[in-house]
Amino acid sequence: MAPKLLLVAALANAWQFNNVKRPQKLRATTLQEPELSPLVTSLKPSATIEVHALTLQMKAAGETVVSLCVGEPDFAPQREILEAIGEAAMKGLTRYTEVTGTGELRSAIARDLKERKHVEYDPGEIVVANGAKQAVYEALMALCGPGDDVILPAPYWVSYPSMVDMCGASYTTVSTSIDDGFALTPAQLQNALKPNTKALILCNPSNPTGCLVSEAQQRALLKVLDDHEAKTGKKVWVVADEIYEQLNYGTPHVAFAALGPSAWSRTVTINGFSKAYAMTGFRLGYLAAPQPVAKACAKIQGQITSCASSLAQAAGVAALNLPSNALDDDIAEFKRRRDLVLELLEKAARNGRVAAPPPPEGAFYVFCDVAPCLDLTVDGERVGTSTNFCKLLLKKRKLALVPGDAFGAPTGIRLSYAASEEDLRTALAALDAFANEDCR
Repeated sequence: MAPKLLLVAALANAWQFNNVKRPQKLRATTLQEPELSPLVTSLKPSATIEVHALTLQMKAAGETVVSLCVGEPDFAPQREILEAIGEAAMKGLTRYTEVTGTGELRSAIARDLKERKHVEYDPGEIVVANGAKQAVYEALMALCGPGDDVILPAPYWVSYPSMVDMCGASYTTVSTSIDDGFALTPAQLQNALKPNTKALILCNPSNPTGCLVSEAQQRALLKVLDDHEAKTGKKVWVVADEIYEQLNYGTPHVAFAALGPSAWSRTVTINGFSKAYAMTGFRLGYLAAPQPVAKACAKIQGQITSCASSLAQAAGVAALNLPSNALDDDIAEFKRRRDLVLELLEKAARNGRVAAPPPPEGAFYVFCDVAPCLDLTVDGERVGTSTNFCKLLLKKRKLALVPGDAFGAPTGIRLSYAASEEDLRTALAALDAFANEDCR
């Protein structure tokens, strides 16, 4: 085609394109702030998720950051667990299950609780949920409402207060002591009880402290609750969050519900597969409780998420069918890392600016106190709070930890040792340098 004809054709196409009627944009150029529910606006985002997200942003920008924030094992699930997913899919087990979970999985859970934890539940008293987090929330929703109060030993897991808020209930924080290894004492429990106390959340072993409350300590707490009920006629429920119970390093874990009939009748046992079996992404947990409570939780779950993933449930059955010693190597590795962290923390504590607790007997966390650092400055900026401590630490030494403010313990910081030895050594060296050199 001649050059002039090409030019004329191009101009014609341009004119036609510019005169075509186009649909108006439906997206507003300015968006008015929506009027959200007061419940939503009152909630605080999970601090562990926020810090992790900030860490990922820094990494995406090319910075090398060591993170000891998120609580998940750094090893893969057992081969049998992974194979069970493919086998279930090939068998066509890809449909909805019962809201409360498959009979096979609930029976396996009941068997495991009886044989390993010495506590008996009927499969009909078990609700399989999309993670233990959902199970905790459903238990609180089933038991608590406006006018009720929930006792939260602090440091507590970051989501407990918001869960209580979403139930319309209130909560009473009880600050435990680093000298007691962060274990709730009977005297503290007694002083926290009120006429409207409805529940105690007992995370054992604890996130964020790793504190494992022994059988004797739990029996002392149970006596306080039994005496309170005998005196007032009011039962205080125990939401026993035992998701870390298989990760213990000396002190045996005893389920609260296994302490006797009065314990069983007041307990909602929470457990799952994320921590011990490294199945965090599977989102599979469960609760076990007296049937009226289990039915109430099932009713709630039926209106929000229905069943957990059918494939994850098949993997859960495989996990519970593993040999009894299947986790021994992983637990031994966690204990080795814990001991390494405590050794390096002892060096970091030489000037009294970092205080480590007694050796935590469970989970994979160490909760330190950094109160002396909060009165110091870094590059002229006062540290002030544990949140600012962690922000300055991240900025100065490229180490991400979670501030104690998130756990109801404003002078503390949480370290997760679910990380490689290299990362742990790098992290503890960074914490040492920050506390003893940068803080002035």
